Amino acid sequence: MFEIVKCQDVVRVPPEKFNHDLKVVALEELSKKYEGTLNADLGYIVAILDVNVSPSGKILPGDGATYHQAEFTLLTYKPELQEVVEGEVVEIGDFGSFIRVGPVEALLHISQILDDYIVFDGKKGILLGKETQRKLSTGDKVRVRITAVSMGKGGLGGKIGVTMRQPFLGKLEWIEEDVKKLKEPAPKPEKKKAVKMEAKKK
Repeated sequence: MFEIVKCQDVVRVPPEKFNHDLKVVALEELSKKYEGTLNADLGYIVAILDVNVSPSGKILPGDGATYHQAEFTLLTYKPELQEVVEGEVVEIGDFGSFIRVGPVEALLHISQILDDYIVFDGKKGILLGKETQRKLSTGDKVRVRITAVSMGKGGLGGKIGVTMRQPFLGKLEWIEEDVKKLKEPAPKPEKKKAVKMEAKKK
């Protein structure tokens, strides 16, 4: 899920930026440091939203830069086990597909797509259910459930596994079809006609 997180850090302002707006410089420096990184506790850091920086800085011996205390707001994305999310298919292969979930890609293994035998058509770039004839291709919008999350050692890497093998998950069009079927009235059972059997006279 996406979260807003308040943080504190020290921002280094290089001498060549002394005549620039301090808040703008702090935002640039913090963005370089944090955006696009993975933190084991916070998850994926998407953006720096705002920063408040102290106008008073410190100078360290041998370094012409100034160092300022800063409080800033992060937008983060941390996938949670069993969370249901929507995303877009960004890659198809014989292994399954990758789904764009928030700022990251999650693996949807071929065994987790449908309760059906799945065939990969490399020419068309699709995964096809043999019996259902349901197709999955790049650009499709899907609803999935997160089944595995690994942030990697030391916050490096990171992997997410998802599934669509559950009611009301899958390609959004499939879900709409399944919901319509549920709303359709059940067919009334046909009344059996009573057949009179005449006993044969002996």
